[in-house]
Amino acid sequence: MPDQGSGRQSQQCTAVVGLQWGDEGKGKVVDLLADAHDATVRYNGGANAGHSVVVGGERYALHLIPSGILAKGKPAVVGNGVVVDPEKLLEERAGLQKRGVDVSGLVISDRAHVVLDYHKIEDGLREDMLNAARAESSGGSGPGQIGTTRRGIGPAYADKVNRATALRMGDLVRPEVVRERVTLACRLKNAMLSGLSSSFAPLDADAIADRAIRAGELLGPSIRDTTYLLHDMLAQGKRLLFEGANATLLDVDHGTYPFVTSSSCSVSGIGPGTGVPPNRLARIIGVAKAYSTRVGSGPMPTELFDAVGEGIRQRGREFGTTTGRPRRVGWLDLVAVRYSAMINGATGIALTLLDVLSGVDRPRVCVAYRTPEGQTDRFIPDGSRLGLVEPQYKELPTIEPGLTECRQFDDLPANARRYVAYVEEFVGVPVVIVGVGPGREQSLVRNLA
Repeated sequence: MPDQGSGRQSQQCTAVVGLQWGDEGKGKVVDLLADAHDATVRYNGGANAGHSVVVGGERYALHLIPSGILAKGKPAVVGNGVVVDPEKLLEERAGLQKRGVDVSGLVISDRAHVVLDYHKIEDGLREDMLNAARAESSGGSGPGQIGTTRRGIGPAYADKVNRATALRMGDLVRPEVVRERVTLACRLKNAMLSGLSSSFAPLDADAIADRAIRAGELLGPSIRDTTYLLHDMLAQGKRLLFEGANATLLDVDHGTYPFVTSSSCSVSGIGPGTGVPPNRLARIIGVAKAYSTRVGSGPMPTELFDAVGEGIRQRGREFGTTTGRPRRVGWLDLVAVRYSAMINGATGIALTLLDVLSGVDRPRVCVAYRTPEGQTDRFIPDGSRLGLVEPQYKELPTIEPGLTECRQFDDLPANARRYVAYVEEFVGVPVVIVGVGPGREQSLVRNLA
């Protein structure tokens, strides 16, 4: 039996994790690193996440399938910590096949939980109810919604914990189990959801079960015990690349609660989300944009509401991969990035979209918060308290134009390198990748051991 704690084995794995509120460019970094690994593993989230990858001038939008699917001939594993909408997964798989992508390496954990229609309906009705209740209680002001994508992610995770009515991907190949669980779930959901909306139409358990069984027939060959699969690969000396969905500041435990997602987005989610222990991680790449963005509700101290913010939004194409919603845009919050790097134990930072700041007059970075209790350089992972802070900025020199033409780090002009150096100094973690455009060739790699 292999030595579970050997140094050789501990050097096999890399994790890619977002250090902000998502949309940092994790998919691009995963795609960049995939060739040096033997499999890519997604460990959390669901179809609420969206990764964009540009290969050969073609843009791929991925939601459930790991970005590593674009690395030919290598497994792309959906771990047990993911909640899977089987119909969305089939749709995404078909779209990739139509574009000539080999999807034969897709493997789905038999323990990943299933998102069904009633989860999405519940998600939407809860958001509507929260919005109405907050508007009523606050005289019509203030956000009421958590800001979910209404993809059923939270309700599916809740059913996972409640256990009695939850379905796992391995259940989809057993029609009798699907019908039993869906029938019971619909009885409970009908009683609950009718109380959320007077216009709610009762769920059709047979129709939902039929579609789930059909999805199981189509996905069955790809459903496996992925925990043993991954450990078998490790025992063979193979290297695994773990891909996080969402991002650390949306982590259910460590993010800006309650404006968070329903899973563990940091590297601490890899163990429960895949069955692979954290001591197998040798390298943790934290991904951060050169500025900040956020989708949906929740505090964002450095948010811009002026022409500068709108210019960054347009140049950076800051519109959600999953929802299409315009993203909120702000200056780089280094207090938040340093916190996330600490939480994850980041060994390197991928700083993306630096080119978007080219020509922006004297860009700022947040280095502290002024709070009712005084000034602090520590992040506040609480949705209410963080909303009260006033960011304190450091102004940096204007970044020169022409970054998109750079192909090596040393090609960057002086002020661009100064910006990167300041990020490194403040966060205390080296920047090992700099993104200056959407293409693979526009990722400038340095000191990536």
